[in-house]
Amino acid sequence: MVIVNRPDVTVLDLNWTCVPSQISPELQHDKSKIFTGRHRVYWQASVPALGLQTYHITNGFAGCEKAKPAKIRYFSKSSSFSCPTPYPCLKVEADVAEIQNRHQTLTFDVNHGLLQKISYKTGTQNVVGEEIAMYSSWGSGAYLFKPDGDAQPIIAAGGQMVISEGPLVQEVYSYPSTQWEKSPISHSTRLYNGENTVQEFLIEKEYHVELLDQQFNDKDLIVRYKTDIDNKRVFFSDLNGFQMSRRETYDKIPLQGNYYPMPSLAFMQGSNGQRFSVHSRQSLGVASLKNGWLEIMLDRRLVRDDGRGLGQGVMDNRAMNVVFHILVEANISSASNPVSNPLPLNPSLLSHRVGADLNYPLHAFVSKKPEDLSVQPPPRSFSPLAASLPCDLHIVSLKVPQPLKFSQPPLEDSRFVLTLQRRSCDYSYCRKGRSNCTRFADETVNLLNMFRELTVSNARPTSLNLLHEDTDMLGYTEQFGDVAPEGQVLISPMEIQAYKMELQPHQ
Repeated sequence: MVIVNRPDVTVLDLNWTCVPSQISPELQHDKSKIFTGRHRVYWQASVPALGLQTYHITNGFAGCEKAKPAKIRYFSKSSSFSCPTPYPCLKVEADVAEIQNRHQTLTFDVNHGLLQKISYKTGTQNVVGEEIAMYSSWGSGAYLFKPDGDAQPIIAAGGQMVISEGPLVQEVYSYPSTQWEKSPISHSTRLYNGENTVQEFLIEKEYHVELLDQQFNDKDLIVRYKTDIDNKRVFFSDLNGFQMSRRETYDKIPLQGNYYPMPSLAFMQGSNGQRFSVHSRQSLGVASLKNGWLEIMLDRRLVRDDGRGLGQGVMDNRAMNVVFHILVEANISSASNPVSNPLPLNPSLLSHRVGADLNYPLHAFVSKKPEDLSVQPPPRSFSPLAASLPCDLHIVSLKVPQPLKFSQPPLEDSRFVLTLQRRSCDYSYCRKGRSNCTRFADETVNLLNMFRELTVSNARPTSLNLLHEDTDMLGYTEQFGDVAPEGQVLISPMEIQAYKMELQPHQ
């Protein structure tokens, strides 16, 4: 997605071939002026792993269809709502509204702008019951959470809702009505259409939060999903994005004792194997205070110091966007009941892919100055991998090791460090992650043949801090984790291993 100033644009790939695209209005947290006057361009990009791909956003390119404008539906009690150009607009008269892709349909309460349920093409559905609420507290601080009772809903009937529907992205934006003149929150829900993409299976939630004024002092803002998942108040959250921990809500301890850290993922699973997962771009707090409920802390504004070392309250709030990717799955084989099983569960392969899409996004580099259409630059792309890696193998990093004295390495230095992690997946869900996966890391990976047009030499295992290369001390054996003469590597689930190597272009 790229922001542009004019809607009549066309997307071209590196071969100057037309790419289907969509244009949608850009929205902002301002109830008097929801539309910024700029536009978002969407298209389905295909970028090789560890590689680069070039796309061109053009004006007036002959022979290509311009980006298709989204259709706008809106709900507003204000008579001053103005439709942006060049989008067709229609007012919503019903009490509910829907957006959909080829896998799921989302139903919203128009008066409150909140997600109600998810329906699937199979005929099944899940209640979501989105609720935005706020805790009041006295004595809370950066480390302590001391609420005065339960969180109270802050969304009232009214507000404004904008629905944009296009061939690639469908979005519901809500600026809700609250007791405050300026709402502390607005939010968007998006569905994506893209064949053979991970985005088509997820629901993207983006909350814009502004706890900036004194009227929000000693307030904690949360979002709560009141689902029909029978989890018996048992859920799972991750430890630093690496492994999962089982969490359970206890009546014998206060509410704040049942809140747990959520660095990047929390999910709850019912006795029937149905799973509701929330992936987060930020580290937050999470709880499941009632059966089927999952609530997540969005932001806090606290006046007092809690005496735990910070020396001040939490008053440096800024406007921020909290992004979630929500995934609902059903297992395809028998699974243990998470309520009776004391052991933690693992995410599915699809859930790992959804989390990677959120926390390892594509990086867009935009040219500073426009280029003339009459001069077509040569194709620019970069695809370093010789073949696809196993689907459950994750490249943590590929970097140049820094010398101990912090001097700049010479330009001809060919030393690199490759860090690999094999993710542990719950295969009672779709083993292929609803993708075209054909390889898994229970087969070996050849480091020497990993890169195209690059020769790998002197590959050897090392510790994660790069200081030790003794394979016995590292716990490697001849069959597992060691680099054999032919470069074969085998990594067990939940393992992270690092390898030093030298890379040189083919002579």
